Amino acid sequence: MKISVELTLTPLQDNFEPPIIDFIKKLRTSDLTILENPLSTQVYGDYDKVMELLQKEIKTSFKGLEHVVLNMKLVKSDRSDYEPHF
Repeated sequence: MKISVELTLTPLQDNFEPPIIDFIKKLRTSDLTILENPLSTQVYGDYDKVMELLQKEIKTSFKGLEHVVLNMKLVKSDRSDYEPHF
């Protein structure tokens, strides 16, 4: 089954950009479709592959940060080719 995931990683510290950049770069090394915008990162692909990647990379990020919030939305379908019709 295909899914779409929207992620927003928010380190609660002054120097917040490096952990976000590192997280996104690790996601980019996968064979999944990764799209980014200024507010979030989207991951598209097979449920098992997406969740395996996210489990690993979220855990790594959380281990390296004292305080962090991750907002995640999941949609059951691949929405990577979505274009608004309005």
